[in-house]
Amino acid sequence: MANLPQKVRVVEVGPRDGLQNEKQPVATDVKIEFIERLAAAGLSTIETTSFVSPKWIPQLADAEEVMRGLRRRRGVTYPVLVPNEKGMRRALAAGADEVAVFTAASETFNRKNINASVDESLDRFQPIAELAQEHGLRMRGYVSCVMGCPYEGAVEISKVADVAGKLAAMGCYEISLGDTIGVGTPTAARTMLEAVALRVPMEQLAVHFHDTRGQALANIFACLEAGVSVVDASVSGLGGCPYAGGATGNVATEDLVYMLSGLDIETGVSLQELLDAGAYISMALGRQPASKLGRIPRE
Repeated sequence: MANLPQKVRVVEVGPRDGLQNEKQPVATDVKIEFIERLAAAGLSTIETTSFVSPKWIPQLADAEEVMRGLRRRRGVTYPVLVPNEKGMRRALAAGADEVAVFTAASETFNRKNINASVDESLDRFQPIAELAQEHGLRMRGYVSCVMGCPYEGAVEISKVADVAGKLAAMGCYEISLGDTIGVGTPTAARTMLEAVALRVPMEQLAVHFHDTRGQALANIFACLEAGVSVVDASVSGLGGCPYAGGATGNVATEDLVYMLSGLDIETGVSLQELLDAGAYISMALGRQPASKLGRIPRE
């Protein structure tokens, strides 16, 4: 058997990264119930919402209400995405226990996504980092387009490593490397990860794969072999990217946990309860689960 970690921490991103792309409004109480079901399934990190302007992402306009209504479980962290200092102050007022910031390894993607260059986005994060330190909050960093960009095509690995290194230097305890448009393949994914690990220790890295071309689980396996032990996923395969045409959802948490279980890797997650959470949110959205496991009839 390959050199695999004994335990993997699954970071559930469905309530934020997944739901933000849904055009139909999802009721606040449904979001809260969804998050609580994910916590009950044993997930220890659940990305809950985003304190971005409602003008840009109306689906997450109820961020304060979600945070206020949530019954938080002991041992579970509920990170929220913050785009700037204003969002950070909203998150603090709402009682956030962890925040995340988001940039890209592609200049064009960054400008179309957040109307800023990569360096400008990093400058915006400085006051967030200072406030996080002041209030004792951990900060996670996302780097998107690590395997390719919908506008620029191939992205240089050195650029990915450089952005990840700057986020780590700013104080991010963990850097999530995202294949936003799902173009990665196993060898390329592993090569990228190992190159970034020369700048940021492997134990501070996570991977975040979209399944656009059906390569997500294979890419994750290759990265597990390289030493990563934190993987982002979205229950029922929710998500995509509003700025990346054709990008389908994140790798489905159910399918990931099934694979990890088959590899005897501990996750602490109940697959049955995870499937129930996926069925719950899929029913609320009026469609079948997008995960492979979620579509298998259950007795």
